Amino acid sequence: MDWKAQISAAIDAKRALLEEIALSIGQHPELGFHEVHASRLLAGTLEKEGFQIKRGIAGLETAFSGSYGRGRPNIALLCEYDALPELGHACGHNLISAASLGAALGLAPFLDRLDGRVTVLGTPAEETGSGKVILVKDGFFQDVDAAMMFHPSARNLLMATSNALDAYEFEFSGKAAHAADSPEEGINALDGVIALFVGINALREHLPEGVRIHGIISEGGTAPNIVPDRAVARFYIRAPRRTQLDWVTAKVLKVAEGAALMTGSKVAWHAFELGTDNMMPSDSLSLAFGSNLQRLGVTDIEEFCEGRGSSDMGNVSRVVPAIHPYLSIGDGLIAHTAEFAQASQGPQGLQVAVLAAKALAHTAVDLLTDPSILEAARREHRRLLSKESGTL
Repeated sequence: MDWKAQISAAIDAKRALLEEIALSIGQHPELGFHEVHASRLLAGTLEKEGFQIKRGIAGLETAFSGSYGRGRPNIALLCEYDALPELGHACGHNLISAASLGAALGLAPFLDRLDGRVTVLGTPAEETGSGKVILVKDGFFQDVDAAMMFHPSARNLLMATSNALDAYEFEFSGKAAHAADSPEEGINALDGVIALFVGINALREHLPEGVRIHGIISEGGTAPNIVPDRAVARFYIRAPRRTQLDWVTAKVLKVAEGAALMTGSKVAWHAFELGTDNMMPSDSLSLAFGSNLQRLGVTDIEEFCEGRGSSDMGNVSRVVPAIHPYLSIGDGLIAHTAEFAQASQGPQGLQVAVLAAKALAHTAVDLLTDPSILEAARREHRRLLSKESGTL
């Protein structure tokens, strides 16, 4: 039986529904951990199609799981659906969720004969909260054999690494005083923040290739004639590997201590978002996805590049073989822009979401029918973890 042709036909039969859902989520952008509309829409659709739904998993109101089938292997299809502040769906998460939903709906009617299980995981707050990190910590991938999603882009790319990320807020405290009449009585907290920036800029020269540190001053005082007694900066610290990032972050924290010492201020810090690990894409699963793309008519495909962004999908890739391929929704597009948000609701974006649904579903069929692919992915995963351990 040609499972893939039948599954493609099943997805095509749901095309109007998938496009409607992608547009509905796109036109109702919601920030991380507040994706009430998107979560209800996706979980409700799965429930109507016979999936066993659990809402509010891992203590997250807008996270959910939907399961169909039985036994192993258990293939997880991940939905992202949070938007960006002001820009809306400028990373195309409305298409990601529609594609994973479509793959699941296409597979469901055949799972009793394919002998396996599909789990759809609704993972909130990829952009600013790292919902997948919480799901990983709470064990929602313990009985998963492979995790898959796609991401819209300007190119077709099977595998990309990502940087591990730490997100720190530094709060400097000093002593207020009249900046003109009695500046000697004050301790300038803003000077501490500025010294932190200067110190980090000096540190850059001595950091490995690929490390990125970028920050903002989120609070810098209230008026020019008052010595600021409070100033706050936020930084993202990124590195190609988690072990390397831990080493870099320790240096940044030392710089913060030095900045406070230099200026007579005090500093405290905390993680304002959950840190993420670097993405380790599975070769075997990615190449299987690529073969399915080719069978679906896509020929302009790149195999691998080193990425510089960060994603909580990296944490998933630490516990289970995972893929995060990219498909083009328009040449020259740059993510996190108004143009990308527009493309994520345009004809090509909707078409690509259906294409991605088919490619994900076909790859799931490969895993359900050919145990050697999954076994190869497991061996690769063990090697990747061993290689990462203790490496700067």
